[in-house]
Amino acid sequence: MRRKYTDSLIQWKKNPHRHPLLLQGLRQTGKTWLALDFAEKNYKNTLYFNLETDKPVADYLSVSRPPQDALLFLETYAGKPLKPSVSLLILDNIQCVPKLSTLLATISLDHPQYHILAIHRGLASPELYNKNDFDIISLYPLDFEEFLWANAEYALSREIRRHFSTLTPLGKELHQKALSQFYLYLVTGGMPLSVLEYRKEKKLLMVPDIQQKLLELILGDISNQAPTGITRHCQNAWLSIPAQLEKSGRRFQYSLITKGATAKTYEKPLDWLLRSGYALACRQTSLHLYPTDCGLCARVLGVPSYQLLTGSDTPASRACTETFLAQHFTRNGYTLSYWSSGNQAEVPFLLEKEGRHIAVDYRLTPHQKTRNLTRFRAEMNTNAEMYLLSVEDFREKENYHIVPVYAGFCV
Repeated sequence: MRRKYTDSLIQWKKNPHRHPLLLQGLRQTGKTWLALDFAEKNYKNTLYFNLETDKPVADYLSVSRPPQDALLFLETYAGKPLKPSVSLLILDNIQCVPKLSTLLATISLDHPQYHILAIHRGLASPELYNKNDFDIISLYPLDFEEFLWANAEYALSREIRRHFSTLTPLGKELHQKALSQFYLYLVTGGMPLSVLEYRKEKKLLMVPDIQQKLLELILGDISNQAPTGITRHCQNAWLSIPAQLEKSGRRFQYSLITKGATAKTYEKPLDWLLRSGYALACRQTSLHLYPTDCGLCARVLGVPSYQLLTGSDTPASRACTETFLAQHFTRNGYTLSYWSSGNQAEVPFLLEKEGRHIAVDYRLTPHQKTRNLTRFRAEMNTNAEMYLLSVEDFREKENYHIVPVYAGFCV
C-alpha cells in the first residue's frame, strides 16, 4: 500500500547531511514493511536485523564497541557487504538494545557515508534519540487519503483535495461516495492489517477479529514496556479512553477507568501513555485524550460495524469521528487544544503549527444549528481560520468554511 512517508524517506536518502533515520511508532503501523519496501526500491542491497529475534546481534550490540568493529560484525553476520550509498542498514526493534543510540550517533560522526535506518516500537526517549543526532519520522496508521489509495480511489482523493482548495461543492454523487468511504474508514481505521483484510474481498466480517488481535498485542506491549508498578493502571487507563469520548464533558473522568480511581493514582500512567505514543493529547485547562486509531476506538467501544456505516449521530459515532479528526490533525503536525465557554459553547479543536491558528468544530447531522465558532470568534476576538467539518458538501459561510468531515486530512 502506498504511504506518504515514502516521500520523506526518499528525501532523507538524498540529503547529504543525513543522520541515522529513526522510524518510530506503535506496533503494526507498517514501520518494517515501509523500511523494507523503501530499501528494495532504492538500494542495491539491504542488511536487515531484528534485534528482538536476532539474539546474537542484540547481545553483541548491547556491549560498547568501536564503530568499525560493530560494522564489521554486522556485515559478517549478514553475509553481505555494507557499501556507502548503495547499501541500507536496517536495525529493527532497537528498543531491545537501549544503549544503541550512542553507537549509532558515533557511526554517523565517524562514518557518515553509511545509510542507517533504525526502527523503534513506540516513541523513543528524546534523551536517547534527539534531533541533533537523528532524523526522526513518527509513523501513524494510514490516514483517510492513504485508505482511498489502498482501495484504488485515486481520482476521488484528488477531487477532494481540489475542492478543498477552491471550497466549491464536490457534487451529490461524489460527495455521497466520499461519505460512504469515510463511514467505511471509521470501521476499519487505518491499521494496515485491518485495511488489508477489508481490501481482500471488500468485506468487513473479519475486520473486528483482526482489530481484537491488535488490541491484545498493544496491551501486551504496554505490559512489557510500562514502568514497574503501574502496568495495570496503564492498561486500564488506555482502555478507558474511548469511553471518555462518549460523555459530554471534556474533563477526564477517572471514575470511568475503574471504581475508586483518582488523579493521584493515574497521573503517572496517563503521562507514560502520552510520552510513549499510545494516546493523543488535546490540552487546555484539563487533559482530553484520544486513541491513535478510530477503528480501534470503535472496537474498544464495541460499536456494531453496521451502525457506523449508516452515518447515524450517536455518542459512539461522535467518539470515533473525533478520534478520526485528532488522528489527522496530529499527523499533519498540529498541536491540539480546545476551547469552552462554561456550558454555553465549545470548540473541540484549536490547532496550532508554526504560528498558524485554526479553530475546528464538527457536526454529524446535516444543517444542524451550531454557534460555537461564531461565539468563539466574538469572545476571543481572534482572526484564526475557522472550519466546520460536516456531513454536508463544501461551501463557504460568512465567518467560517464548511468542509466535509472526510476532508479532515486536507486541513
